[in-house]
Amino acid sequence: MSTGSGAHSAPAPATHDPTATRRSSMFSSLRVRNYRLFFLGQVVSNTGTWMQRIAQDWLVLSLTGSSAAVGITTALQFLPMLLFGLYGGVLVDRLPKRPTLLVTQTAMALTGLALAFLTLSGHVQVWHVYVAAFAAGMATVVDNPARQSFVSEMVGPGQLQNAVSLNSANFQSARLVGPAVAGLLITGVGTGWAFLLNGLSFVAPIVGLLLMRARELHVVERAPRAKGQLREGLHYVAGRPELIWPIVLVGFIGTFGFNFPVWLSAYADDVFHSGAGAYSLFNTLMAVGSLAGALLAARRGTARLRVLIAAALGFGALEVAASTAPSLWLFSLLMIPIGMFGLTVNVTANTSVQMATDPAMRGRVMALFMMVFMGGSPLGAPLIGWVTDAYGPRMGFALGGLVSMAAATTIGLVLARLGGLRVALGWHHGHPRIRFVPRGPSEEKRLATAV
Repeated sequence: MSTGSGAHSAPAPATHDPTATRRSSMFSSLRVRNYRLFFLGQVVSNTGTWMQRIAQDWLVLSLTGSSAAVGITTALQFLPMLLFGLYGGVLVDRLPKRPTLLVTQTAMALTGLALAFLTLSGHVQVWHVYVAAFAAGMATVVDNPARQSFVSEMVGPGQLQNAVSLNSANFQSARLVGPAVAGLLITGVGTGWAFLLNGLSFVAPIVGLLLMRARELHVVERAPRAKGQLREGLHYVAGRPELIWPIVLVGFIGTFGFNFPVWLSAYADDVFHSGAGAYSLFNTLMAVGSLAGALLAARRGTARLRVLIAAALGFGALEVAASTAPSLWLFSLLMIPIGMFGLTVNVTANTSVQMATDPAMRGRVMALFMMVFMGGSPLGAPLIGWVTDAYGPRMGFALGGLVSMAAATTIGLVLARLGGLRVALGWHHGHPRIRFVPRGPSEEKRLATAV
C-alpha cells in the first residue's frame, strides 16, 4: 500500500486538514517543488510538441496533397501505443519513474532533431515523416504511462485531481503558443525550424527531472518482475465497472472523435481555402477552449462520471454542428467549445480512473487508458481520412461527432443501470432537465421481472 507522504515525514498531515485546505486553490499542487519543476519543464516541451504536430501534418499534406496521408501519419504515431501499450504499462510498474522519463524524453528529442536535419537539408520525403512519427510513438509507449503515474509520486493522493487537471492546462496552454509559432515558422522559414525547436525543447523537462529531490517523492512500491502481470492488469480493470466503462468511452471518442489533424487540415485547405494560417488558427482556438476546460476541472474536487457522460454528449453534438458551419468565422468559433468539452472528457476520465486504481496497478491501468484513447487512432484516422477524401471534410467531421454521441448515450445508460438509476425528465426554472435518479424498490422489482 502506498503512503500519502514522502519517506521522511509522517503520513497523517499529508492526508487530512492541509490537503483539504489546499484543494480549494486552482494551483495548489504547484506548491510542491518537484511537481513545479516537472510542470515548468513540460510547458516548454509541450510547446515544442505542438509546433511539431502542426508542422508534421502540414508537411505531409504539402508533400502528398492527401488527407488520407495525414491520417496515416497520425495512425503511425499512435500505432505503437495500440500494439505495445500494455507492455509499456507493465514496464512502468516495475521501473523507477524518474530515470525512465529521462530516457524517453531524450529519445523523443533525438527524433525531432533527426526530422529537422532531413527537412532543413532538403532531403525529406513522406516516408521519413512516417518513420519519425512511428519512432516518437515507440517512446510514448513508456513515456505516457510513466508521466501519468509519476504525478501521484510527486504530489500524493490528496493533490492528484488538481495536478492532473493542471497537467492538462499545461498541455493546452502550450497548444495556444505552439500552433501560432508553427504557423509563423511554416509561412516564414519552413517546417524544418519547427522540428528543430521541438527537439531542443526537451532540454527543459530533462533538466527539471535532474533537479528534483528524490527524498521528497512519495513512496510507491514497485511491482516485482513476475509472470502474468499483463493478464493481471486486464483482469483488474475488467472486474471494476468504474474503470472499464470510462476507458471504453474514451476509446470510442479517441478513435472517432479526436481526428482533428485530418479534419482541420482538410477544412483549411479544401473547404475554406485559407492555408496553414487557418489551420494554425483552428488549433489555437481549440486550445483556448481546452485551457478553459482544464482550469475549470482543476477547481472541481472530484471527477464525476455524470460529468464525463454529459461532456462526451456535448462534444459529439458540437462536432456535428461544426460540420455544417457555412463560414470560416463560425467554424473557428465552434473550435472553442469543442476544445472545452473534449478536454473535460479527457481530464474527467483520466482522474476518475487514476483515483479508483490501486497505486501498484496504476502503470498498467493508465497504459490501458492511453492505449485505448490514443491507440484507436491507427484504426480511426485512416478510416476518417478515407471518408474525408471520398465524401468531403463535412461528412468526415459529422461521422466522428455522431459516433461520439452514440457511445456517450449507450455507456451513460449502462452506468445508470449498473448504479440502480433511471432517467428522469423534468423542468428546472422553466427549462427542461435530464437527470439520473435512484430507482424505487417497485421499479427494481419490475425491471427484474422484465428481464
